[in-house]
Amino acid sequence: MEKTDIIINADYLLPMDEGLAVIRKGAVAVRDGKIVAVGPASEISKQYTAETVMDGGGKVAFPGFVNTHTHAAMVYFRGLADDLPLKVWLEEHIWPAEGRWLSPEFVGDAVELACLEMLKAGITAYNDMYFFGDAIAQSTKKIGMRAVIGVGILDFPSISASTTDEYFSNAEDFIKRWLNDDLIIPNIAPHAPYTCAPENMMRARKVAEQYDVPLHVHLSETQWEVGEIKSRYGRTPVELLESIGFLDERVLAAHCVWPTDREIEILAERRVGVSHCIESNLKLASGIAPVVKMLNAGVNVTFGTDGAASNNDLDILSEMSTAAKLHKAVSGDPTALNAKQAMLMATRRAAEAVGLGRKTGSLEPGKAADIVIASIDRPHLTPIYDIYSHIVYSMSSSDVETVLVNGRILVEKRRLLTADEEEIMGKARDWGVRIREQNSHS
Repeated sequence: MEKTDIIINADYLLPMDEGLAVIRKGAVAVRDGKIVAVGPASEISKQYTAETVMDGGGKVAFPGFVNTHTHAAMVYFRGLADDLPLKVWLEEHIWPAEGRWLSPEFVGDAVELACLEMLKAGITAYNDMYFFGDAIAQSTKKIGMRAVIGVGILDFPSISASTTDEYFSNAEDFIKRWLNDDLIIPNIAPHAPYTCAPENMMRARKVAEQYDVPLHVHLSETQWEVGEIKSRYGRTPVELLESIGFLDERVLAAHCVWPTDREIEILAERRVGVSHCIESNLKLASGIAPVVKMLNAGVNVTFGTDGAASNNDLDILSEMSTAAKLHKAVSGDPTALNAKQAMLMATRRAAEAVGLGRKTGSLEPGKAADIVIASIDRPHLTPIYDIYSHIVYSMSSSDVETVLVNGRILVEKRRLLTADEEEIMGKARDWGVRIREQNSHS
């Protein structure tokens, strides 16, 4: 018998392998943070022993979700400015609030709350774009979560930098500090074609190539953006980035709501990952991305929540359910974006899109043990005919019970084990009082 650290049993085990298998009465053996074996529980129990053996009765286990586009620290701006178009929401409310409040302390505290929310929703890794990257990384590591963290680049001054050179200096310093970390992948994140000139886009690309890190960008989010880029450069946003040589498989493009058919071809040819943020796009009335067209063209479309200030939660289960149903209606095809495809987009495909494909996204020997265990012993999940269907159309984040990252149990019985939940919530309330008081005086 081979010794391991943990054996996880489950009535239903979804490895998210190429065949999209469903293992009834399955088990995963974990040692030193890595998956050692996956298979029927009867076979695993014959080959492996463990100090900790988790009972699988009434449980489903699957790889942790990967949130491919968010601004985690914006949880502290949740509900601050709602029911507004993107340009007004961003320029008249969010950017001024960020200018007033952002600091390493603010961002660090906010990210703890975001990590707590995401872990409890079964998200084990996220792809972030924001400022004060060290504070984001430190809080994420404190909680024990995995993240790809992008330092934002803009053409104009912000709370984090006064000049273009300062933005890039900050980004390079951050990348160097976190380059070999086990949980954090640093990246560089030029905000969007309308906020970063082509020369700064390419400068960011050169940094990404130099350090072999991912790129993260907003792209074709609104009709206004498409019109603005056309008026400035005579091309649509995707065509512009293609013309300067920006696009390839290291790029994760958030939103892609308004691509033309030719632009979809370019995204597929260049193997650009796309983060579909349907709930944010709906709430800001930005539009509905042509996801079915993109998937049919071979684009790797995944799910992101965007920031909680425009969503207003960090819940991939909710994104999957909304997207899978909405795109059926929009396309007129009830078979479009089926449940298995949605789960794949939230796990294995998502990990691949943000540069984590070798580490996580599926339950396979050698990969990190980033695992979610959810209860299926609930009225809204009974009886079960198709477990994939139940997860996408019926499961809610409150069904998530246990979450592991790197083989470490971070959430058990819906309680965070790595930090004090009450302290995290208390800090959030305190910041909320300060922001509310400031708003009432302005």
